[in-house]
Amino acid sequence: MPELPEVQTTVNGINKKVLLRTFVDVWSDWEKIIKKPKNFKEFKKIIIGKKIIKAWRRAKNVIIDLSDNYSLLIHQKMTGHLLFGKWNFINNKWIPEKRGPLDDPYNRFLHIIFFLDNGKMLALSDSRKFAKVELWKTNELLNSSEFKQIGPEPLDKDFSFEKFKKALKNKRGKIKTVLMNPKIIAGIGNIYANEALWHAKIHPEKNVVSLSEKELKLLYQAVIKVLKRSIELGGESFSDYRNIDGGKGAFDNERKVYKREGQKCSRCKTEIKRIKFNGRSSFFCPNCQILK
Repeated sequence: MPELPEVQTTVNGINKKVLLRTFVDVWSDWEKIIKKPKNFKEFKKIIIGKKIIKAWRRAKNVIIDLSDNYSLLIHQKMTGHLLFGKWNFINNKWIPEKRGPLDDPYNRFLHIIFFLDNGKMLALSDSRKFAKVELWKTNELLNSSEFKQIGPEPLDKDFSFEKFKKALKNKRGKIKTVLMNPKIIAGIGNIYANEALWHAKIHPEKNVVSLSEKELKLLYQAVIKVLKRSIELGGESFSDYRNIDGGKGAFDNERKVYKREGQKCSRCKTEIKRIKFNGRSSFFCPNCQILK
């Protein structure tokens, strides 16, 4: 699933290439992807003619603010990613007009396409069809219970160490599970929880209440470090995620433990292990990340 860095990379791409463009049409072969309003015809009627004002991110949601006080919310879920370009419909398939990154097999599952006034398109590729698209009045979105339940953003300028400690205060459970709870901290998923814990030398099963002040500080710094570095590298693309040009991110080259079971720890050369709890795999170095 695209996590904070991948979603931010997508948002950055939209702001660079799609701002001030106007929607002139919408196509979909999977109308269930539209969750609000439920009726695709109504969705299409409202969105045509709307101009893209800006894109931003909240947790793992892409938000595109439109004219007339509307906002488009897109959650890419497990395998979805937004793409920008131009396609032609040939033999019941959308084929990129030009050869290049959009030819990547992971980019071929187009289920909704927004046609823009400059002849380009903004499309959503999603092999498993889990993504969701919602059209909101902007104020209603900002005041929705869904938004109000989201925790603080770890890359906000005011997300201090004190705010990090406050978010974790009195939380029970394993630290990795808590880090991935969007009601506690926004945007962190399995990839970056594993990576941050490796950098901080903390075992993923360690209970939050047992973390020392020093460990909390190291973890706070590690979370910010790995998220910022991944954004610099365009996110992680060892699975489905691609940027809006269809290309891969480069964080895979710096991934320390996630999906590296059996490989040597880059810090101490001990074999990386995998354990499973709460239905998710966790990757760690048993020498660097000792469960005390």
